[in-house]
Amino acid sequence: MSGPTIGVLALQGDVREHVAALTGAGADARPVRRPEELDAVHGLVIPGGESTTISKLADIFELREPIDKRIAGGLPVYGSCAGMIMLAREVLDGRPDQRGFDGIEMTVRRNAFGRQVDSFEAPVAVDGVEGGPFHAVFIRAPWVERVGDGVEVLGTVTEGPAAGRIVAVRQGNLLATSFHPELTGDLRLHRYFVELVRAAS
Repeated sequence: MSGPTIGVLALQGDVREHVAALTGAGADARPVRRPEELDAVHGLVIPGGESTTISKLADIFELREPIDKRIAGGLPVYGSCAGMIMLAREVLDGRPDQRGFDGIEMTVRRNAFGRQVDSFEAPVAVDGVEGGPFHAVFIRAPWVERVGDGVEVLGTVTEGPAAGRIVAVRQGNLLATSFHPELTGDLRLHRYFVELVRAAS
């Protein structure tokens, strides 16, 4: 059985790493930069990077409205780090001109864990993913301050000064993490998303 076609929004950020992880997880993965490329995918990953830059480039490449429409139509989307910010209904400490894709009913705080120097790694168990906690890499990461009805909290930080902070959520076909599984070689979260896409299509 061939895997579903999953695009990685290739405007900015760690696109190659997500393409490699999705391919390793059994998907037909490809970069997406144009609306017609978006039309050809069954799922989409919004990678880590800089959320304000991704927001601007989504307008320049005329992808904002097509992505909004596909999300409203049930397209499975996974956002990591900046991708989590892009999927949030409300962003704290964002720039006034920054616009996301308004997908998950949650409030996230941008750069919540601090600047680049405050990047860290911590174990995070994710509900629905077997095999023990992820070795989670946080780089200028957001965290979730509030979730609305219908949003499932999948993972929180379990130790250290950020203990208890929400860092993985799901709402229907939308999945988001504060951390970067694509940087670790652990494909479990990408496999989880591939199965989500397969089930949706």
